[in-house]
Amino acid sequence: MNRMAPVVVKFGGELLENPTQLSALTAALAKLSRKTPLVIVHGGGREIDAALARVGIPKRQVDGLRITDELTLDIVVGVLAGLINTRLVAALGAAGVRAVGLTGADAGVGRVQPAKPHVSTAGATVDLGRVGEPVGKDRPALLDDLCKKGYVPVVSSIGASRDGQLFNVNADTLAAHLAARLKSPRLVIAGATAGVLDDAGGTIADLSFDEMASMVRSGGASAGMIAKLAACKAALEGGAGEVFVADGRDAAGLAVLARHGRKAGAGKSTRISIGKSARLRPRTRATARPAEAVAKAGKHRQIKVKAS
Repeated sequence: MNRMAPVVVKFGGELLENPTQLSALTAALAKLSRKTPLVIVHGGGREIDAALARVGIPKRQVDGLRITDELTLDIVVGVLAGLINTRLVAALGAAGVRAVGLTGADAGVGRVQPAKPHVSTAGATVDLGRVGEPVGKDRPALLDDLCKKGYVPVVSSIGASRDGQLFNVNADTLAAHLAARLKSPRLVIAGATAGVLDDAGGTIADLSFDEMASMVRSGGASAGMIAKLAACKAALEGGAGEVFVADGRDAAGLAVLARHGRKAGAGKSTRISIGKSARLRPRTRATARPAEAVAKAGKHRQIKVKAS
């Protein structure tokens, strides 16, 4: 693993709306960026929803993926690449970060092809419209060059096809794809919950591929979390070192997690693992049951999961 490969951190748009929270987040990222090469990817679902509502366009989603027609795409591009990206870059700059705003359309950073019709967990086949699926395994040279020169790329989740068409890309999917192409030591997907939660609201410390698949099959994962878990799996399969779903509200803890992984001071998170079984961290509510009860539950445990 190349030690200079950047850490990729994806922020859900809900973390970027409140000025006080944004200030704390950018201050922590400023300290992190002085020690660790960093690539930031962001979404903005709630602000897109609000912008669509203002012009009377209904929101349509399946398994956490936004169905995107031409009118919706115009709104998505304006909100993500314009409003949110510029606002985040400006806030990072004010905190001392040499941030550079980008979209996936810049220099092939997020080359995509039209997504195939999606087969939902309910069994329906759905045309997602102008939704892009990232393609390619080559290292994104622009991101490498910027990181080597001390800049922090901030990428909004808009992709472009080879013929120049723009596409909406799920932000978790784009972050995972970039982490794989960069061979990042760590991908952290940060949201407004303390990682992946069980039905009691406790953080699940570790989650294996097998457990994720069981969770989706049983209906225990919310629509937004289905896309998130699929992205985590793709990142690890593509060559990212570690993947965490983390609490982005704890800015300082998030910075420790992004730089070091799990160590003292790291915020609450769920680590995604390839292995067939996962251990739960002792201090989470998920481990409040006796060990023998957990063993009996095995892979059939039902977990209610909230998207972060």
